Amino acid sequence: MDVRSKLLQGGVIPAHPLALTTERKLDERRQRALTRYYSAAGATGVAVGVHTTQFAIRQVGLLKPVLQLAMDEIRRSRERNRELIAIAGACGGAAQALSEAELARSLGYDAVLLSLGAMRSASLEDLMEHSKSVAAVIPVIGFYLQPAVGGRVLPFEFWTRLAEIPNVVAIKIAPFNRYQTLDVVRAVASVGRSSEIALYTGNDDNIVVDLLTTFDFGQSSVRMVGGLLGHWAVWTRSAVLMLRRIKEAKACVDTELLTLAQQITDMNAAIFDPTNNFRGCIAGIHEVLRRQGLLLGRWCLDPKEDVSPGQADDISRVCRAYPQLTRADDELIRHQLDKWLD
Repeated sequence: MDVRSKLLQGGVIPAHPLALTTERKLDERRQRALTRYYSAAGATGVAVGVHTTQFAIRQVGLLKPVLQLAMDEIRRSRERNRELIAIAGACGGAAQALSEAELARSLGYDAVLLSLGAMRSASLEDLMEHSKSVAAVIPVIGFYLQPAVGGRVLPFEFWTRLAEIPNVVAIKIAPFNRYQTLDVVRAVASVGRSSEIALYTGNDDNIVVDLLTTFDFGQSSVRMVGGLLGHWAVWTRSAVLMLRRIKEAKACVDTELLTLAQQITDMNAAIFDPTNNFRGCIAGIHEVLRRQGLLLGRWCLDPKEDVSPGQADDISRVCRAYPQLTRADDELIRHQLDKWLD
């Protein structure tokens, strides 16, 4: 299977749960039934050994058995001409993630969903080396896991560099945060790999909007083509039918207001500085007003309160990217400023 091409077509990928007996032992019969259900429901693939499967399967010796059960059913599905994508979770530090990637490859999985939650204190360079080493073993799906369930905040620079790794085939975007979602989408657009890296929403709180939105950053536009979601572990057939409707709607429905919503969020991020916990939000507002001539400077009462490093450049970027959203005010101020200052 050409996993990159298959992922780029878009689809429904449930994050596979774990079936247990009353004694909290693996229920093989029902575990197989779950995989069969996802296949029958029309899912594009399944992701096994991920957050929804419970990361703790590694501590109780269930990772390999669970991966093997799912792969057995995936092969049976393929024999019936249902080409399910097989994705395995890989997590932990370097040694663990490499071991899990090699296990997934040995079992016949097409790619791993690489979680970096265990590397909370690792430097950007260490994260990149880690990602490259796993990608040398098996195709990688990047994973922005929300911090509330074990992930870590990852900056725009991380995503640009991850997107440059040739064997990164997709990214699951699941920070449950619009600013951080835009970091990933803009990063992939900025390195020119939106036709090679499939973007899948993992934002269970924003599924339909993510899938309907064309993310337009002025010079390039990107779309999320499917979902890799815990939410889609239930009501999977309905999810398949919904995604079909969404694909049809994109072709005939005006979704420009959703694109506008994305652009406004991007502009807000430049001004309000969420990357630095909103430290530069007031100074960011002042900086825009200074550029327009309404303020002489961006000074705040606290001399230490100012824009964050790189924030002024980011404001310049959004002004260049979305002139249609700034032009009316720029012209109004230019023509009326002298009168207002009189």
